[in-house]
Amino acid sequence: MLTTVLAALSLPLATTATAAPAAAPIADSATGTYLVTLADEPLVSYDGGVGDLAATKPAEGGKLDVASTDAKRYRTHLTDRQTRVAKKVGATVRQHFAITTNTFSARLDARQLVRLAHTGSVVHIAPDRFHHATDDRNSTDFLELSGRKGLWKALGGTAEAGKGIVIGDIDTGIWPENPSLDAPALSSRKPGPKDRHRPYRVGTTTVMHKADGGTFKGTCQTGDSFTAAACNEKVVSARYFGRAWFDAVPESNRAGYVSPRDSQGHGTHTASTAAGNANVRATVGGQDLGTVSGVAPAATIAVYKALWQSKDGQADGGLTSDIVAAIDQAVADGVDVINYSLGGTFESAYNDPAQVALRNAAAAGVFVATAAGNSGPGASSLANTAPWTTTVAAGTIASHTGTVTLGNGASYTGISTTVHRQVGPAPLVLGSAVRVADTVDIYADYCMPDSLDPARAAGKIVVCERGVNGRADKSAEVKRAGGIGLVLVNPGDESKDGDLHSVPTVHLDHADATPVRTYAATSGATAVLTEGGTSDVYPQVAGFSSRGPSLVANGDLLKPDITAPGATILAAVSPDGNHGHDFDYYSGTSMATPHIAGLAALYLSEHPAWSPMSIKSAMMTTATPTKTADGRTSDDAFAQGAGEVDARAMLRPGLVYDSGERDWLAYLEGSGVDTGTGVEAIDPSDLNYPSIAIGDLFGKQTVTRTVTATAAGTYRARVGIPGIRATVSPSVLRFSHPGQKRTFTVTLDVTTAPAGRVDTGSLTWTSGRTTVHSPIVVTPQTVRAPAEIKGSGSSGSTGFSVTPATSTLTATAYGPVSSPATEGTLTRMQEIAYDAEIPSGTRASQITVRFDAAEDTITGLLWGNKVGGVLQDVQVAVPDSDGTVTITVPHPTADALFVSLVAMGTDDETVTRYTYQANHITADSPVTGKATVTPERARVIPGVPTDLTAAWSGIPADAPSSAWIEYANGAGTVLTLN
Repeated sequence: MLTTVLAALSLPLATTATAAPAAAPIADSATGTYLVTLADEPLVSYDGGVGDLAATKPAEGGKLDVASTDAKRYRTHLTDRQTRVAKKVGATVRQHFAITTNTFSARLDARQLVRLAHTGSVVHIAPDRFHHATDDRNSTDFLELSGRKGLWKALGGTAEAGKGIVIGDIDTGIWPENPSLDAPALSSRKPGPKDRHRPYRVGTTTVMHKADGGTFKGTCQTGDSFTAAACNEKVVSARYFGRAWFDAVPESNRAGYVSPRDSQGHGTHTASTAAGNANVRATVGGQDLGTVSGVAPAATIAVYKALWQSKDGQADGGLTSDIVAAIDQAVADGVDVINYSLGGTFESAYNDPAQVALRNAAAAGVFVATAAGNSGPGASSLANTAPWTTTVAAGTIASHTGTVTLGNGASYTGISTTVHRQVGPAPLVLGSAVRVADTVDIYADYCMPDSLDPARAAGKIVVCERGVNGRADKSAEVKRAGGIGLVLVNPGDESKDGDLHSVPTVHLDHADATPVRTYAATSGATAVLTEGGTSDVYPQVAGFSSRGPSLVANGDLLKPDITAPGATILAAVSPDGNHGHDFDYYSGTSMATPHIAGLAALYLSEHPAWSPMSIKSAMMTTATPTKTADGRTSDDAFAQGAGEVDARAMLRPGLVYDSGERDWLAYLEGSGVDTGTGVEAIDPSDLNYPSIAIGDLFGKQTVTRTVTATAAGTYRARVGIPGIRATVSPSVLRFSHPGQKRTFTVTLDVTTAPAGRVDTGSLTWTSGRTTVHSPIVVTPQTVRAPAEIKGSGSSGSTGFSVTPATSTLTATAYGPVSSPATEGTLTRMQEIAYDAEIPSGTRASQITVRFDAAEDTITGLLWGNKVGGVLQDVQVAVPDSDGTVTITVPHPTADALFVSLVAMGTDDETVTRYTYQANHITADSPVTGKATVTPERARVIPGVPTDLTAAWSGIPADAPSSAWIEYANGAGTVLTLN
């Protein structure tokens, strides 16, 4: 039995010690706050079966009613059960969650975690980890929403675009006084038939009758600088969730407001981007920046503040339990759309409590837009990749440009929102050339606070490096020192961003940075800053936008789903966190996500009964490809997903690929997640998704899809992917009326496509002028082989079978390795931890722990990856029947593996003996004995199983040994010898 405890642990284990020698115990502990999920279904998915408690799951197309008697009774049942489970291990529940997930949070130590792993009703344990905000010149113009022929006009104007829809924004809060959010005060007068979607107040509750016939009920939670009067007919509800964050962060390190008020600006920016008022004049410091509009200007906003700000910046963000509480409340209130512009430092597992809560929100009919993350352009850098959410990449729009002309005649164009008149000619200097005398060069080159000397910087244009401190903080430092301009340069391959700087600023990319630095270092260097210049090709996927493939999905689900404007987006902000500005330019997938949330609101206003996945499909299959830097059409599906969203085309999708809760559960089962529901597994590539992805295309594979017509028509298929024979059957689909469904298959047969290399293509259904486009992304592989084989004795052999996809099979054995074993004892209620440092070039790591314990002693261990001395994830494992736990990690990417051993006896005299061993297999590992595989190279028949033999000799009898058999594509099989 292995209970996954999830990834991206930032807080509970951040105090771990520096890595110690492999065999030496370390003073380390997994004590922290965890979320524990129990087996019973939460309210949104409970369909009966527990005693006399009636089902609470809403009917298809309906919404959850948390105020019903049945819901209250079942909720009490769940929370009571949570309390009892926690009490059995001596823990106290901190927070109960019952609406979208049956989960509680509690502070737990290693012993309590192991005991919970032995508890049958516990299905998942996860650390309470940190999540962070994922930070045409007008995006609504770019999306063709505005203008005489824009989508708003077609929907009845901005007063109707999104009417009757509530967007729930889970973020840093709101600054409701901003003109983008200004609206009439809430009245206690009930609306009449003509204004039936107008929100009104009943006591302390905001009530709004929605487009789908349901009712939203929210509240305006009071707190620091926030009263009930702060809500209005635009911001209909505002709550805050910070219990876990307040527990984790000392009061002395907290910044901002203990209320829904936004002290940073991120939440105000995302909320107003999604649903801010139309045609608001944006001015900053007397400068007219033009007008801004939310994507769905007639929609209303419900605020769920779950991200917080610390004084030192080290604890900015929110913890999982607070975010789950926000999701729970949003669904209970009755929102139609959730904007989730946040993520962890890496990809969330499907059974992460926040992802489970979002899954059940989607199952309840809520459209969920999530940010892809800002860790691009590296591969597999995504944050939110679950199939029930729409994962959004950030694209560029027509840029605000500025040009730097050097005294030697060279000119370079970058991004600028602040150069409106010529600056210079003036001296051009590096930050380090005008530094304060007692400041190091690198500090001044980054233009850190108080690093520049006014006596040397006054009247000059300063070159500052991007990084370390905020971009706008650099220009503030230049202004403080008397500088008249800034050239911001990228030290690496990063985005160029438009910000409202304190002095005129041009932001240059990495390629242009080097010649500017070199020239600025010469005597007498000068420069001129001017507005304008040749704009970059757009839309491109922004360099910071995270890419696939999804590691959690094993390449069998294409993420991100879609691209939306996310670079240099002007919207409302909090003046507290933005140098007193009411509006500012932000860049990030956080900015792209509310564009999709707003478009979903427009969709639901027109089609309130549509499912979240149908809307996602409509967006994806009508999207258009982004561009490469040289203007070519991009085929990088791992960057753009289906492409850039087309707001006008999305309302005419022709066909949609829909899916729901049972489909997602079947997908999870096929992905190796035990849902406990009994739903039969499907191949993950067969999820009824608007794209096709196969992470391991082995020779030939057939995938199945079902489409639903939005209008009558005859559709013909066109499919193509280089080096692969693709066949669609049937290739013609006929629909006589809307709502009719047809199922088809796509067979992909590898011909000349190289193994191990991503291959992209597309499937398009066409009926007249309607096209339904789906990207296809596959990775042909060379061999399928078992992850582990076992052997025993000092010498011997064992046969095993692999299936090749090519006519040549190669296999190479490394090892065996048998590191010295450590023996020790654990007394009653004791734990001991080890760090297993992973050498560079390790092909596989294997840790074996054997417990020799009394029958009534509970044993187990916690383990996880350490990077830079910080524990990144934790899993709980309990021994098999002979007391052994084996942990195998192929191709580890961490610096070390952390292992904490736990034994819990019945009295103080209980002693549990254990042995601990860590084997790391590299190409040049000191070997103990010999391991071989035969044949090492052979001509084989593709698709036909081939027998191999692994042999070993000279293996020590007193400790386990590990070997690694590697194939041509880098995959391998661990040979475990005992």
